[in-house]
Formats: sequence, structure tokens, C-alpha cells
Amino acid sequence: MTWRSPVEVLRDALRGRRAREKELRSLASNLPYEGMPRSKQPNRHFEGNAIKTTKYSPLLFLPMNLFEQFHRMANIYFVGLAVLNFIPVVNAFQPEIALIPICVMLGLTALKDGWEDFRRYQSDKKLNNTPCLIYSRRAKQFARKRWKDVRVGDFVEVACNEIVPADLLLLHTSDPKGVCYVETSNLDGETNLKQRRGLVGLCVTDPDFDPVSFSGIVVCERPNNNLNHFKCYVEKADKEKVGAGIESLLLRGCTVRNTEHAVGFVVYTGHETKSMLNNSGPRYKRSKLERKLNIDVIYCVILLFAMCLVGAVGHSLWLQALPGVPPYLVPYSNGQLDPPSLAGFYMFFTMIILLQIMIPISLYLSIELVKIGQIFFITNDADLYDEESDTHVQCKSLNITEDLGQIQYIFSDKTGTLTENKMVFRRCSIMGTEYPHKENAIRLTVLEEPESDEEVIFDQQPQPQKTGWSLDSAGADPEERPRNCGRGRRSKVAESAQSEVAFSSPLETEVIPDRKLLQWISGTERGGGSHHTDPYLDFFLALAICNTVVVSMATAEQERVSGLSRSHQTESQEDASKNSVSLRHIFTSWKQVQRSTSIISTDSVVEEKCFNPKAGIEGSGNIQACSLHIPTRSPSLDEVSYEAESPDEAALVYAARAYGFTLVGRSPDSVTVRLPSGENLVFEVLDTLAFDYTRKRMSILVRHPVTGECVLYTKGADYAIMELLGAPYAEHLSGSQKNVAADTQHHLDCYAKEGLRTLCFTKKVVTEAALKRWSESRREALAAMENREELVMESAAELETDLNLLGATGIEDRLQESVLDTIVALREAGIQLWVLTGDKAETAVNIGYACRLLEEDDLVINMSCRSKITCTSILDCTLEEVRRYSADPRNVDTTQDISLVIDGRTLTMALAPDLQDRFMELAKRCRSVLCCRVTPLQKSRVVKVVREKLKVMTLAVGDGANDVNMIRAADIGVGISGQEGMQAVMASDFAIPRFKHLRKLLLVHGHWCYSRLASMIIYFFYKNVANVNLLFWYQFFCGFSASTMIDYWLLIFFNLFFTSAPPILFGIMDSDLSAEMLLGVPELYRTGQGSGQYNLRIFWLSVLDAFYQSLVAFFIPYLVYQDSDVDIWTFGTPLITISLFTILLHLSIEIKSWTVVHWVIMLGSVAVYFIVTLAYNAICVTCTPPSNPYWVLQRQMADPMFYLVCILATVVALLPRYIFHVLKNSIAPSPIVQARHLDRLEPYTRSQWIKEWRSLRGGGTVKRSRLSTPPSPTLDTPADAAYFPPTVSR
Repeated sequence: MTWRSPVEVLRDALRGRRAREKELRSLASNLPYEGMPRSKQPNRHFEGNAIKTTKYSPLLFLPMNLFEQFHRMANIYFVGLAVLNFIPVVNAFQPEIALIPICVMLGLTALKDGWEDFRRYQSDKKLNNTPCLIYSRRAKQFARKRWKDVRVGDFVEVACNEIVPADLLLLHTSDPKGVCYVETSNLDGETNLKQRRGLVGLCVTDPDFDPVSFSGIVVCERPNNNLNHFKCYVEKADKEKVGAGIESLLLRGCTVRNTEHAVGFVVYTGHETKSMLNNSGPRYKRSKLERKLNIDVIYCVILLFAMCLVGAVGHSLWLQALPGVPPYLVPYSNGQLDPPSLAGFYMFFTMIILLQIMIPISLYLSIELVKIGQIFFITNDADLYDEESDTHVQCKSLNITEDLGQIQYIFSDKTGTLTENKMVFRRCSIMGTEYPHKENAIRLTVLEEPESDEEVIFDQQPQPQKTGWSLDSAGADPEERPRNCGRGRRSKVAESAQSEVAFSSPLETEVIPDRKLLQWISGTERGGGSHHTDPYLDFFLALAICNTVVVSMATAEQERVSGLSRSHQTESQEDASKNSVSLRHIFTSWKQVQRSTSIISTDSVVEEKCFNPKAGIEGSGNIQACSLHIPTRSPSLDEVSYEAESPDEAALVYAARAYGFTLVGRSPDSVTVRLPSGENLVFEVLDTLAFDYTRKRMSILVRHPVTGECVLYTKGADYAIMELLGAPYAEHLSGSQKNVAADTQHHLDCYAKEGLRTLCFTKKVVTEAALKRWSESRREALAAMENREELVMESAAELETDLNLLGATGIEDRLQESVLDTIVALREAGIQLWVLTGDKAETAVNIGYACRLLEEDDLVINMSCRSKITCTSILDCTLEEVRRYSADPRNVDTTQDISLVIDGRTLTMALAPDLQDRFMELAKRCRSVLCCRVTPLQKSRVVKVVREKLKVMTLAVGDGANDVNMIRAADIGVGISGQEGMQAVMASDFAIPRFKHLRKLLLVHGHWCYSRLASMIIYFFYKNVANVNLLFWYQFFCGFSASTMIDYWLLIFFNLFFTSAPPILFGIMDSDLSAEMLLGVPELYRTGQGSGQYNLRIFWLSVLDAFYQSLVAFFIPYLVYQDSDVDIWTFGTPLITISLFTILLHLSIEIKSWTVVHWVIMLGSVAVYFIVTLAYNAICVTCTPPSNPYWVLQRQMADPMFYLVCILATVVALLPRYIFHVLKNSIAPSPIVQARHLDRLEPYTRSQWIKEWRSLRGGGTVKRSRLSTPPSPTLDTPADAAYFPPTVSR
């Protein structure tokens, strides 16, 4: 190694820092510099790929860990007192003994931190030594090295199923199209495959790719943590710039799938990779209870200082009152004592050392242990397990469990949170004509039949297989259909285990086509000639290709290598069609079933179809008259599976497949669709304009294989698409087009009022000249490094204009199981629910009524404003009306039920600084709020404003990546393990399988965790104050000299062993009410909201009770032993014994549910006290000279007076608290006490009492003015005839 001067090292370090801080980085290949010294390497300033997540090193572990622990003020406090005890003029005990408690606490914490850091070291070592392939110029091949050897500028090859070691710019893949499939589950939890394509113009598809030939300069942005954006371009030797984005970047931690190998250029390594920049470690949240606890600790410090001040003043006055120097005070060498004022000053610090346990040193450790125990019970609750997905509840934040019992506002996403996120194709509108798909609706009704055990036991009716009604089943052998239909149901676990691909359940994949639409397409197919430009065919082509759905790689590979001619495929399909059964007989059979009788159940219809198949085949000889010429799918198509990033796209692709438009292959440059006739259309993909939350749409630009035209297919939200046609209803268009737009808008409104998710589809033919101009601007936008996002969006908007409307779709997303019961229970618990969704207002309102978020007698305020002036006016008028209603004396006993529906544009105005307070005042008077058409940033903004303005505890629950900001902004974030990946779960504090589990998580576990921890903390303060006051009262009889009548070892053991386990067990296992009672009476949850069970009044009452009990525990033995000859330890032993009995029996009064474990711990604590004390008094002869605790307790236990004193003092000390509880629970019992009485009844009697009690509590206090019931809008009524409770709209 060459020696370098310190100046060179410093200069190189400064250059490296400047290079790393530049906004743009220029990276060159390392191959020309292989073997040269590091100083000659072009990318030497950037970090290596080795990672280090450990916090300590073996040499510096102790000082660094102590430094970290001293960030806690409690540790500094106790260490300071221990050090203070080494000063002779102020010490109260032996200095070595005073160090024991804090050393034990610091040592245990250091062991825990050291073990965690060692595990991180082992993980880092394993990861850094993972093998990988790096190209070597000398070896002229990829050499096997380790991850930590990867550097910026290297060429790395990643094989199938291997993890990417660094952020790589993709240059070459084994796929002829330059495609690489990756799985990002390690980053965002999504298991569906994503396409990455090599750099256009630079990706080499030649199998003999040689990295040495790469001579370009890679210019990229500074490392950042945005996983969805990447700005880069490659400057080739001829100065041409080729832009690259996130679609060409392989992120560290991703896994390569379905690709033999891929080669990339390393742009970021180690801690600069996007995955490591997102790895911020566990988030620390301080609970509301912890914040209150810190305030009470300050009160204890103030109380401690007041007691020490009393001791200091008392000692000074006592010295002044002495006539001379008593023999028990040892003077200095000059025979003088300190002046009384100086002695009092010293005594202040001595008293702090003596009374230091006023601050509970073990409280924080006990709280951590209690929370660990609470989390154990939450995660092992069988009711919070979902059998279908085989997932349990997860607790990711260990320090906010008690906040679950104090929630006042819940902010929920709709799709995937309240609903299943299983998108089912229901209806569509094409060129202004609506197709209701009634046959498919009947199939969905069959699938909705309940699957209860009671149905199987009592009805004993054969249940057909619900997945039998699909397009594929039409081609099955008629002789096999009864056997298939008669099979028993599989369990949900078995079904989910067989469905490994997201959005692929039978409910989502199987669609029965509409008869009328099927006939139209069949006629179009037979017409020939211009059928490739028919708007109906364009509609289904848009459904099939305008998406990012990835076809299973095995199928796509089979399509490429089969080599079958089109004629041969047609012949095979015609042969297969001879044995197929037409679709028509299915629809005819359904029609016949519907005509038969109105009293036949759906189950019997299915049984008739399953067990009498011949009836469905009758009349099938006329198949070709109405058939689509759809032959039975070839075996290869039966195996087609799709990897979709969203359930909407999957539902649309499956709907297109139901009509014979099957997506069979996709690559970056082409997409292949098989038509109903069996013909394959291969579209050349010219560009894809991805979906974003600003545009609310996506487009794909393709070249039609038949006409040769450049066609732009666009899909998106209705309002985003309609604006591109013209507003309103495309008035600038011709008559026919205008009618199509108006009719389609009417259908969209009706879809939304039925709760369906709506999308519009359009087509545009782009001329070659326009395409050329646009391609140049698009290329410049993609290569730009400044304002790239804005330029890309402008280029997309430039092309997405003057669109021709094809039609619209309505997709149903059903409510999850028990959502209605959960929402009702949460509202009864005093929790306000806000739904924040990107759907239309009509869709959200429909879902709101379905799940009883909106009641039929609610006054619904619908705010949809185009200007801020209108928004201000609506807010002022509504607030004035609400205030007038509340101020009216006639409405004293009534409550106005108000709900608010507001769209994203109006919400932006309402959250402006000048309107924010008015909006919050209106919102807090509403029972529920629905925010529609909101973006992810608006969701988080709403949560923050409500939390800060109203000072309430908030909880946000969601299932997708668009909910992450909202989840992080709330006091508690809950993620649902849905179908859109695990990003919400990874960002949350708690993860639940289904929305219904939120009910028990909050109403039961939340209540338990809060009440247990609040009671335990109050008890800890009481215990320490009661114990330390024994020493304080003694000071009045020893000249405030900081002397003790209890051996210091027993004082240490008292907190560490004798009284430590019972409160911890109390905080983990005590339950004031059963889970059944808490779920049956949700109103009980209100006891934890607001100030709850832990407030300043309860704290000071407990402190006063501790003062009283300490007075009794001290003065009763004092009066008994007054004027006797007992020594100091003989007097102190009854005191600590009485204190132990009083503290443990005090806890016994507070315990609500006794178990065997409680008895063992309580009696065990008493036994440990006597065993340890007896052993200590037996072996300690000269432990604390000149005093001698030898055989003290043994002599006391032989004296009957000892037992009398202990019993009498304990009873007198606890009598006031016991009497208070008896009177309070008898005269004015709280709801908790009343519920506890009901909890002891028999289950049937208890359920009857619960119904009666709830009716008494809620029936006479609220009077509602019932409004008219909103009718369900249908397609048969005009768009403006649909109605829901009175709204205000502009």
C-alpha cells in the first residue's frame, strides 16, 4: 500500500464529499481502470456496497451504550444521586450500596442492547458475504465475488431467483425483448411480478454481451429514498443522450424472476441504495399515557424537593435549638460544627439521597415488561386470526398499546379496507348503450349464498361447487359436469392455498357475458371487413391492453417457441370446437330457470343445472346461429395467469377474456390479444403513459396490426376523461358523439349510486406527423434531469386530447364481512369515523349507507364547490344553522345527526388557513365525514389537521400504498393485509387481517391495555410515596439527620424483589370486564377517551392516600413502642412489614379478576419477604456497623405484639379506601361497576340485561327527527331524479 500524506488524504476526502453532494453524478465504467490504484479509479469517492447497521463496536460498546442510556433523564438523576452519595458531607448510606440499584438497571439495559447489536452484526456479516457475479476484464468473464466487493461502475450479473446486490441500471437480459421480471416483496411486500426493461437504444439482446464495449457516461441524480422515481440518462460516445427511469432500474433487495439472467451497471451501492435509504429502522412513538407520566414524574420531583426542603430547614432549626454540642455529633478537628445554615444546606442534598425512591427507578422497566406481556396476549388472540388468509394480528410498535383504548377519531380508506378489494365486473356501457349483465349478476348471487355450519347441519341440502358457473365450464364434458357440480365445498384455507396469484379468485376471474352484447359482437365477427375498427371491438381491445397486467412467463414463452402457423392453430381449434358446448345454452338455461317459478331458490336453480345437465343441452343444435365462433380454449390458454398490480385491471382483463378477447402476451414493445375467432393480433407498443394520481388516467399508444394506424387507448376516472372530451358532456362534439357522452355520463352516475367503481375508455387515432412531433418532445422530457416529472406530465397531457369515447365499466367491490357491525359498534363507543377515498361521491355515499356510516335519518351535507367563495358561504351558512339549532331551548334533549360529504377540490379549499377552523368546527359536530376524490397527500393532511386542531387521539387504517402517508400521520396506524401488497402493513403500528378485527382490537384489547397500564402506573406512584414517607416521618424524631430505622439492604430488596412482581402481573393480566361484555356494550370504551382513568385528580388522590397510609403505618407502631427499650431495627421491622402488607392488600382491592397466578404471586411476595429477611438477619452480624440487624425479625415473630401491630395498622390504613369503594360502588356506581355486576350473571340473563340497559341508556336521551328514506337509484330513472337526504351543492 502506497503511503499518502495527510494533506492528500484530507484533500481526497473533501473532493469525495463534494462529489457525493452534487445533484448530478457522472459515472464511468470501472473496467478500463481495473488493477489500477484506488486513487486512479473514477468512482472512488462513492461508498462501497458493504453495509453496517450495528451501533457499537467491541472496543467502544460500554462508553457508547452508557452515553446513549444517559439520554434518559431518569438515569442521569439516579447516577447523579449515587455520585452525590460519595461526598462525605452529604452521604446518607454507604456509597457502594447506593450504586447497586442504578448499576443493576444500567447493566440489564446494556445486556439487552448488546445482544440486539450482536444479532445485527451477524445479519450484516451474512449479507455482505453473499456471493454475486462481477465482470472482470482480466478474466474476460463474470467472476464470483461477494456483495461487499461491488462498487459503483461495476457490471453485475443476476440470475433467476437471485437477489439484486445493488441498484443496477439494466443493460442486458436473456429475454429477446430486453425484459426482466422482478419481485419487490422485500421492499414493499408486493408479490406480483413487475416488468423492468433494458435501456432503450443501449440494451443489448445479443447473448454474447460484452461489458467492455460499454463506453457511455451514466449521469444520475443524487441518491434518494423514492422507490417510484429515478432520473438518469446515458451519454453515448456520439454525445447522444438516452433517458432512463425507474422502469430500467433494478433495486437492491429485489428478486429476479422468470428471467434466466440480467446484467446491470451499478449506480448506487451500500447505504446509498434506495432500499437502505428507506430502512430508517423502527419508529418510536410516545404514547399519550407516557406523556402524562412524564408530567407526573415532574410533580414527584417537586414533591421530593419540598420534603427535602422541610428536612433541611428542620435540621437547621434543630441545630440552632441545641444548647451545646451533643456527644452524638462528631465535630471537626478544631472542635467546631458547621453553622446551622450550612448544615441545613448539606442536609438538603442528603435528604434527596435518602428519599430518592420517590421517583420510581423500576417504573420504566416495568412498563416495558407489561407492554410485552400485553402484546403477547394480543398476537395470540384466536379471534384476531383470519383463516382465509392464514394471518394473525401483528404488533410493530411496542410502546403504544395503551393508546388503542383512547381513540376518538378513525380515518379509514374504503377500497380494500371497508371492502374486499376483490373487483367483480358487473356492468358496462358501450357507445351509449348499457349492458346490465343480468346472467352474471345471478352467478354472483349464487356465490354470495352463506356458508354457515347451521345450513349444513339443519338444511342438509346438497351444495354445488360455487366455482362451476364460469365461461370455462361451458366447454366441459356434459357427463363430467354433474360430478364437478356435486363436489363438496373446499375450506377457505384450501382455496386460498391454491390461488397463489393475487386477484385470481373465482369470484374475480369468472364472468358470464351479457346475451345482448354477445350477439352484437358475434354479428360483428361474422360481418368481417371493417370489424377491426368497430367501436365495440375497440372497447374490448382497450379492456385487454390498456393496463400493466403481466402474462405468466411460462405461457408467454410457450407462445414464442411454439412455431405453429395460424392455419394449424385454426384447424386445432376447429377440432376442439366439435366437442365443446356453446355458451348460448347456459344463458338459455338461466332464462328458463327464471321463468319457471318465483319461489324457487337460487340454490335449487344451481342444483337443477348441476344434476340435470341434459335440460341445458336441449336445443343446442342451433349453436352457430348466435355463437361467437368461440372455440374451446386450447390447453395453453387454460393455463394463462395474470400478474396485476391492482384488482381493477385484473377484473377488466378477465371481462375481456369472457368475450373472447384474451390477453396472451405482453412485452415492452408488443402486446398480443387473441380474438374470439382465434386470430392473434400483435400490437406494437409505441409508448405507455403510466397512471398517476394527478392525471387519474393511463394510456397506451400502439400501432394497429391490421390498419397500421397509431391508436391511443386511454382509461381513467370519469371526470378526468370527460374533461378531455369537452365540458359538460362534450358539447363541442357532433350530435351522435354528444349523445354518447351524455348517455354514458347518465350510466356512470347510476353505476356510482349503486356503489360501483367506474372507469371510462376512449380511443384516438394519431397521425404519423403528430406522432413524430410528440415522440421528440417525449424523448426530451424523459432525458431531462431538471423538472422531469412536470415535463413528462405535460407531454402526456399533450397527447391525451380530443379523445373519442368508447364506453364505461362498472366494477363492484363488496363490503367485507361484519363491516356493518364493526362500524356500528365503533360509533356506539364514541368514535367518529371518517372515510377518505378516491372514489366518486355517489359511490362513497352508497357504501356509506350500506355500512351504516350514513343513517337514513341523517342530514347529509354535500359540499362540492368550484370556488372558494362558494365554499366559505356554505361553511358559514351551515355552521350558523347548526349553532341556531343547538341554541334553541326546544332542542335541549335532542341531537341533530349530521354527516358531511366533501370532494377533494372542496377539501383543499376548506383546509386553507383562513377556513380551517370553521371546517373543523363543522366536522366535529358531524357523526361521520366522507371525503371523496382525495389524493394520498390530502389524506395525511386531513389526519394532521384534525389531530392538531381538535387535540384528539387518531387512528388511520388502510391497505394500500396510497394509505401510507395517512397511516404515518395518525397517532396509531393500522394496516390491513390486503391484496395490494404490504406497504400499508410495513408502515403501520398494528396490522390486522380484516377490518372487522378492529372492533375487538380497540373495544377489548385497547380497553384492557389502557385500564391495566393506567392503574399500574398510579399504583407505582402510590407504592413509592407510601414507602418513602416512612423515612420522612422518622426525620421528625431524629433531628432531620437523614437517619433510617430500616436497614438499607431491606430498602433495596423492597423495591427490587418484595413488591416488583405483583404490579407487573397486575398490568399484564388484570381485566375489569370480560371480552363478551366489552363487545356487547361498546359504550364502555368511552371510559378511556379524553382524560380517561389516568388524570391529575386520580394521581393526587393516590398520593394523598399514600401519605395517609404511611402516617398510619408509622405512628401506630410508634405509639405502641413509645417509651420502650426497643432498638432502632426492632422499631423499623414492623414498619416495613406493615408497609408490605398495606401495599399488597391495596393492590388486592384494585385487582378486578383473581386467578391462580395472582394468588401465587401475592403470597409468594410475602413469603419471599420473610425468607429473605430472616436469612439476612441470621447471617448479617456486622453488615452495617455500629448497628446490628442480627436476629431482629426472629425476635419480633416470637412477640405477639408484633402481629397485633401489623394487623391493626394494616386494617386502619386500608379502611378508608375500602369504605370509599363500597360507598361509591353502592350509591353512584360507574358504568364499569354496573357492567361488572352484569358480567357475573348467567350468559342468557346477562344478554337480556345488556339489551335492557342499553335501551335505557340510549332510548330516553336522544330524539331524532326522521327524514325520508332515500330510494335506490336505477338505470330506469333519470340521472337528476336520484335522491339522498338533503344536500347542499354548488
